[in-house]
Amino acid sequence: MKKIIIPILFLICFLAQNVRAQEFNLTVTVNTKQVSGTDQRLYESLQEAVTNFMNTRIWTNIKFEEQERIEGSMVIVVKNREGNAITGELNIGLRRPVYKSGYNTPILNYIDADFNFSYIESQPLDFNENSYMSNLTSMLAFYAYYSLGLYFDTFGLYGGDEMFRAADQVVTQAQSSPETGWKAFDSYKNRYWLLESFTNPAYRPLRQFIYEYHRLGLDVMGSGKVDDGRATMTKSLEYLKSVYNSKPNLYFLQILNDTKRDEWKNVYSVGPQQERTKAVNIFRDIDPTHAEEYENLLNAKPKF
Repeated sequence: MKKIIIPILFLICFLAQNVRAQEFNLTVTVNTKQVSGTDQRLYESLQEAVTNFMNTRIWTNIKFEEQERIEGSMVIVVKNREGNAITGELNIGLRRPVYKSGYNTPILNYIDADFNFSYIESQPLDFNENSYMSNLTSMLAFYAYYSLGLYFDTFGLYGGDEMFRAADQVVTQAQSSPETGWKAFDSYKNRYWLLESFTNPAYRPLRQFIYEYHRLGLDVMGSGKVDDGRATMTKSLEYLKSVYNSKPNLYFLQILNDTKRDEWKNVYSVGPQQERTKAVNIFRDIDPTHAEEYENLLNAKPKF
């Protein structure tokens, strides 16, 4: 057992101290290419407001040192504006450092196509976890809690439970909102179903995969035990297969495929043939539209 324990000291410090500090270091961009000619000052104000809301607000009771803040990006693509009402989408990407390496593994790559809200230039972004105040701040808070939950899940088994409960509270408060993206019947591809994968006990194997793949797999590879780490990662893929067998259309499983596909192709471009074949067979099952790409792994040359 000792061989698979990674001494990630900063995570232990997180849990041991009740000191609060900012958790995120996100790059926020407002893309207005589809609405050229409109008042850019409003969008500059929006970009600054969202950046401050995500990066300076304190979201947890856990201490983050400056170098430990969660890296990622948020791109708000504005598609239409009528007065103060903005119709658009949010592209969010989140990454996590791999232990003792210069590599950052992607843990979320997602597009929210229902990112619609009202905003007035220089408007303060207010949020209360116990009430619905605006669609913009509720959506931002949801992704803050969701991202933290996912991030903590990669370090400890079910480590993101508290954050997912906070995200669920945001979803609950938004049920009375007329805005789309919050309700189960709006669509099967929205924030409600995005969270469902982490709060429904039926999908616990998905979270077991997230923990074992990252903490016991990638981190072990980063520490120099490449074969041991990759073997654990391969074993963890069986969790994904079990989830796929029970719920092939699970929303987050589709997102996970898109997030991890390039990494999987790199990791399994090398290694024992039996191990690579096992991984490829699972990838072909859970991500059938890219089956041919995975089959090419068996003869591919490594990219790193």
